[in-house]
Amino acid sequence: MLTDSGGFQLYSLIRENAAYGEIRDKEIIFRPDGGREKLTFTPEKCIQAQFQYGSDIMMALDMCTHPDDPYEVQKRSVDLTVAWSARCRAEFDKLAAQKRDGARPLLFGIVQGGSDPDLRAECGRRLEEIGFDGYGFGGWPLGSDGTIRMDVLKMAADAMPDHKIKYAMGLGRPEEIVRCTEIGYSLFDCVIPTREARHQRLYVFADGCGNADGVRRADGKFYKFHYAMDDKHARDGRPVDETCDCELCRNHSRAYLQHLFRVNDPNAMRLATAHNLRFYGRLMEYLRDA
Repeated sequence: MLTDSGGFQLYSLIRENAAYGEIRDKEIIFRPDGGREKLTFTPEKCIQAQFQYGSDIMMALDMCTHPDDPYEVQKRSVDLTVAWSARCRAEFDKLAAQKRDGARPLLFGIVQGGSDPDLRAECGRRLEEIGFDGYGFGGWPLGSDGTIRMDVLKMAADAMPDHKIKYAMGLGRPEEIVRCTEIGYSLFDCVIPTREARHQRLYVFADGCGNADGVRRADGKFYKFHYAMDDKHARDGRPVDETCDCELCRNHSRAYLQHLFRVNDPNAMRLATAHNLRFYGRLMEYLRDA
C-alpha cells in the first residue's frame, strides 16, 4: 500500500480558497470548514499517520506549487520541502527502528521546483543528501491549457538519482504512462482506470497493439474504449477483449456486462474495474518487455 502525505491535497484546497488554511514554515494549517476548527499537519504527524495505516511506501510532506508560480514561491517550496523532508526522514527512522513486525516500509522524497530547471536540480540534490528509497514528481503536472507538461516532468526526473525509483505522482492515462517511462519514471498512480469503469468505459488494446511494440506507437493511439452501454452490445456474445485474461473476458460476454449495468448489479462495476486494472497490468508488462 502506498500513501501520500497530504501535501498536494492541502495545497489544492488552500489555493482554491485561502479560508481553508495556510502554509507556514513549520507546518500546514487546515481549516476543514473554513472556520475556527483547525488541523495541524507537521512532517512528524504525517509520517506517524502513515505508519498507523501500515503503509508499504510512504511519502514525505512537501509544499506543492503550480508550474507558473513565480520564482520566490518556487524557491520557498524547495526550501520548505527539503526542511520538511529531513524531519520526515528523522521521524521515519525513529519509528522504523521501533517496528517489530513485518517488512521495513519505504520512504520517498518529492522533488519540487516548478518549471525552473535549476530549482528542480537543487531540490533533487538536497533530497539525495538526506537519502530516500525513491523520489516522486512534485507539483502540478498540467499547463494552463490543460495538457501534460512533459518538459517539467523531465526536469524532475533528471533531478532524481538514476539508481532509485522515479514516481510520476498522479499521472495515469495510458499514453502518459508510456511517455513517462521514456524519460525514466517507473511508478504511477491514478484514479482513471477505476473511474472509467464506473462510467461503463473499458480499455481495449487497438488491433495489433497488445504487445511491446504496439504500445509505443508514435501517435499514442494504441488503445480504444469499449462503451458497455452501446446498443450494439445488447446481444453480443463475444468478450470485451478476446486477448484479455481477466475474469470478465474469460467468463462473460459483452451482452451480459451490459445487462449487469442495466439492472444495477454491483458485479458490473467490479468486473469492469478488474478488466481496466488488468489492462493497466498488461500495459506495464509490455513496457517492461520493451
